Parts: sequence; C-alpha cells; structure tokens
Amino acid sequence: MRILVFQHAATEHPGSFRGVMAREGHTMHAVELDEGEAIPPLDGFDILLVMGGPMDVWETDKHPWLLDEMAAIRAWVEAGRPYLGLCLGHQLLAQACGGHAGPMAGAPEVGIFQVPVTDDPLFNGVPALCTCFQWHGAEVKRLPENAVLLSGTPACPIQAFRLGNAAYGLQFHMELTRTTAQEWGEIPEYAAALERVHGPGSLPAIQASIAANYAALNAAAETIFENFLQISMRTRQSSV
Repeated sequence: MRILVFQHAATEHPGSFRGVMAREGHTMHAVELDEGEAIPPLDGFDILLVMGGPMDVWETDKHPWLLDEMAAIRAWVEAGRPYLGLCLGHQLLAQACGGHAGPMAGAPEVGIFQVPVTDDPLFNGVPALCTCFQWHGAEVKRLPENAVLLSGTPACPIQAFRLGNAAYGLQFHMELTRTTAQEWGEIPEYAAALERVHGPGSLPAIQASIAANYAALNAAAETIFENFLQISMRTRQSSV
C-alpha cells in the first residue's frame, strides 16, 4: 500500500513505524506541511498517517495551511479510507470531522504512561494497559458524532477513538525511536511543556524513562501499527 504522511515538524516523523512499512513492502510519501509543501492528489494513496506537531488545531491564523489539511482529512475520512492520527493528528481528526480540541484542563502530560485500551481490532494483542509516551498540552474535548471512544484517563478523558471502521486517533505516541526525546526536547514548545511538568533540566530523566520502557513501548507500537495495516488492507479490498 502507498502511505501518505502529513508531518508538522521534521523530527515528528513515523519513527519506528518506518521499519514495519519496509518489512511489509509498503511505501511512504511524507509531506512537510509546516514548510509549505503542498498536499498531493489523494487518489494515489491507500492510507493517511498524520503525525504530531508543536502547533495547535485552533492556530489557523498563524498556520493557515491547517485549514487545507483539515479539509483533506475530512474528505478522506468521509470516503471511508484508512486514517491514523497521533497526538496533533488525533486532534485534527476530531476537529475536522465535527468534534472539538482545546487546551487541557490540567497540566500537560509528558512521559511514559500506561493507558487502558478497549476491545478493538486496532489493539488486538496489546496489553489492557498499553505502554505509551505522551507529550501534549491540548486534547480532544468533544468527539465527532458517531465516534467510538477507545481509551480515556482521568487527566485526558479522550485518549483514543475510532470514526467509522478505519479512522483512528491516538492522543499518545507509539512511534518513538531511541532518539525521539532528544529531538523533541529541542522544539521550544515541547521544552516549555516539559519544564512546566517536570522542571528545568528534566530531559535526561525522560530519556532514561523511555530507555527503561523501550521494549514494551516498541512491542506495542509494532503490534498497533501492524493491526492498522491489516485493517487498512481489509478496507481497501472491500472497496474494490
């Protein structure tokens, strides 16, 4: 399958998912929207993968390309095509399809977490408490109509949802590599959130936490992404 990737920062890429794509013979075309790259015609792609980023969905005056991105997401999902959004990509899915995203009521979430996941094909083979990584200060406040909630916590009640049969949003990150925290720590917006939660000089502790949990994080990431690819394949076959 051909996978179209919307990126919003050079360091927010598909990460460990790229190894799964290569192993299974899928190809990827990344578009760096924050650098002014244009969205290509969507017809040539089977999957839309939308990554995180330091901007927020409501910052359309500052980043007017967000409007075109949300229009493309809405058209893609309304056509029943497979979609996976992570962090900002999760919030964009909700906002584009009639839900609402806004600032978190409490402090940002930054670090390794275990989030509960419900019975859904996306989470087949994943522990009931999924090891993941969070680095966000915004959240989905209201789901789109007919969306199915798949995960929630007291601090962030909408951690994951499904829209239709093949569109998924995950507030948490699964795609980390061993260098992700260092790369994201250089983004000013992320550094500010990190210091707000954990204090100045806390990046090494975050890196150590990722290293200590990397095996569980990576295993869950590969399982979730492989499940999503299987869902996408079935969706494509049913539409032929």
